[in-house]
Amino acid sequence: MSIARRLTAGTLAAGALALSLSGCGNSVDPIERLGRKTAQASQGTATDGTGPGGGSAKPSPAPSASASANDAHKRWGLAKPLEFAAKPAQKPQFPKAGPGKIPVVNRIPVPAGEKTVFLTFDDGAEKNPEFLKMAADLKLPISMFLTDNIASSDYGHFQSLRDNGSHSTINNHTLTHPNLRTLSFAAQKKEICGQQERLEKRFGAKPTLFRPPYGNYNDDTLRAASECGLSYAVLWQASMQINNFQYAEGDALKPGDIVLAHFRGPAELKGATEIEMTTRMLQRIQEQGYRIGRLEDYL
Repeated sequence: MSIARRLTAGTLAAGALALSLSGCGNSVDPIERLGRKTAQASQGTATDGTGPGGGSAKPSPAPSASASANDAHKRWGLAKPLEFAAKPAQKPQFPKAGPGKIPVVNRIPVPAGEKTVFLTFDDGAEKNPEFLKMAADLKLPISMFLTDNIASSDYGHFQSLRDNGSHSTINNHTLTHPNLRTLSFAAQKKEICGQQERLEKRFGAKPTLFRPPYGNYNDDTLRAASECGLSYAVLWQASMQINNFQYAEGDALKPGDIVLAHFRGPAELKGATEIEMTTRMLQRIQEQGYRIGRLEDYL
């Protein structure tokens, strides 16, 4: 079987699994989709934060303007500063997609021994000003995948996140967050190209990265995305829930994993805030000995 055929088969399977892991939508808690027992088993820890690696995140109050940058991690509930990966000398090579299609990526090939993961946030439902302070303070390089009918009520929020000095980026997650596999080629192209146009008009440039809602796609999706000027369809290997990760495979992060989180607030996180969820996510990354890379430096 050729590399391209193996990639297609593997990414289709990953997309199907990602649909069950993501909870990527407007109001569904992904833990509830699998059932609490299943989620606990896949995470190897209790969902109330009492199991291994499940310590409760208690970030400090928002930092003052005079606070030292060296203490940013303490202000946001981290035991030590975050570590960041340097931009690679050259981008890794990916197997080519079929004619007229874009490649699908769910893990970044990083050099042996480099424990690097990548942060992505989807949708855009929650627009918490305190999160802007946290992301700027910690210099989090976030690849945002925005859905127009969810994020557009305050695109300025995400512009502030993009422009905070951390080199975060804005990418395409369709106009209305449909299951693209249920749509015709023309309808898929309208969803994808329509969001390209909205984002270019609002932010001044067309994105190059695309994430299909729920991780669900087919050949028409990859062709439509290519015709809309996108370069990669980006999936993921770890999905952040309220307290811990769910993994597409195994029970721990792996080098090059793309991490999925969502812009969500207490209504969808059982009372937890976006900041608390993000703090726990960063704690889990640190506990497993990983640093954070910027996705666009590798794609």
